[in-house]
This record gives sequence, C-alpha cells and structure tokens, in this order.
Amino acid sequence: MSPTGTAASGAAEPHRDRGERAAEPDIARAAALIADPSRARILKALGDGRALPSSMLAAEAGVSAPTVSEHLRKLVEAGLVRVERHGRHRYHRLAGPEVSTALEALAVIAPPSRITGLRDSSRASALSRSRTCYDHLAGRLGVALMRALLRRGLLEGHDGVHRPALTVRDRPASYGHDYSYRVTEHGRRELSRFGVRFDRLPARRPLVRYCVDWSEHQHHLAGALGAAITGRLFELGWLRPGSAPRVVHLTEAGAAGLRREFDLADY
Repeated sequence: MSPTGTAASGAAEPHRDRGERAAEPDIARAAALIADPSRARILKALGDGRALPSSMLAAEAGVSAPTVSEHLRKLVEAGLVRVERHGRHRYHRLAGPEVSTALEALAVIAPPSRITGLRDSSRASALSRSRTCYDHLAGRLGVALMRALLRRGLLEGHDGVHRPALTVRDRPASYGHDYSYRVTEHGRRELSRFGVRFDRLPARRPLVRYCVDWSEHQHHLAGALGAAITGRLFELGWLRPGSAPRVVHLTEAGAAGLRREFDLADY
C-alpha cells in the first residue's frame, strides 16, 4: 500500500476469499506495551504530538539511556511510535493521533495515580486546566474556547455540551461522532483575520472535529482547524509549553488576546 492507503501503481488488489476475514486487533499486545510504567510515561510525554529525543524521554520516564532505547525499540516495532532523523540525531514521535486518542480513552477508566507531593498535585491541576490533546487545545481552556467560538457564531452545529444520557456514539476521551460542527461564513472571515490560513490546511484532514474532553466531559475543538488555532496561539506567544508533558500555560498576553478576539474571559 502507498502512504495514501491506495494500492501501488501496477500492483493488483490482493484476492480475498469470501470466507477470509481480517485478523482481529491484538488488544492484549497493545495493552501489554502500554502497561509498563516507563513506556506509559514515554507515551504520555509524546502525547502532544512533538518529536522528542531519547535523552528527554529517558529523563521523563526516569530510566537510563540503554533502558529507554529498549523501550523505544518495542514501541516502534509495535507501530505506536515512529523515528525521525534530523542530521545525526534521532527523534521520536507518536505514530499518529489515534495513539493519543487511545491514551486519552484509557485515562477515563484508569485509577488515579497516587499523589505523593505538591509536584504531582500541581501537575494534575495543570493538566485539567490547559493541555494539548495531540495537536489541539484541551482541558478547561480548550472547552472554554470551543464555547466562545460557538457563542460568537464562528462555529455552529451543537452547543458543546456532552450529555451522556442522549449520546449514541460519543464517549469521553475520544473523537465525537454524534454532532456535525461547521465553520460559518462569519467564522471563516474572523478566523482568517486572526491568522488561520484556510488555504494551507491539509485537505485530507477533516476541517472540524471535536473530542469529548476526558477531564471536563464537554467538547473541545479538534481537526485541522483545532490544530491551526492552537498553532496560532503558540505563534502569538499566547500559549507556552509547561514543564510537564502536554501541559500548556496561557500567558498574560494570551489572556488579554483571547478576551479581545473571542470574548473568552473565564475558564
């Protein structure tokens, strides 16, 4: 198969007998890989979509360089992580947003980690307040931004509220499917003025998607537009990365800018 998912030129589609079935997903193998605490910490560190060197991942996981190399080898072989080379250096990145989505889903059913000190408590609070969900904004800030876009008529399709009793396919910590959000014409004008280049967004990626936020149980904006807005917030210096993986902080300029641009005053 080519990277686009179509058969390579000149290659015939493989013949499949009527009784032949695709192999079932090996959930146990994937679960065993993630179950190791060090590998789980590595995957969480990569959860914001960035490519990181093994030295940083070793520090985050609290293991030695040889040990992190072995963990990364297993994750790469399983297709959960991929390697990128930049000159003589190797960086590691999640294989795709579906890996981050799976980790977010596990967070819903996972027991809470034992908080052993102020540092752990501060990290948990920061993750709930504002974090990245792969390449888009999540947590209370992400949910508040989604509500602001809807309130100002930049998006339409639903009210951003997750109502478990009324859902059909939506579940916390996963992409939503029950509603179809759309960018309005007013939204295109306003977001273009804000700096979103609609003509440069990836054509193969859905423009607007949403996730059911695992900590807030409300909708936050995903898709190409969610990634573009988040990227623009970083470009403007309105967001800055936190010291913990996936944690982001709203700067003073960002708070003022979001209030001015989107009437987002509280989150």
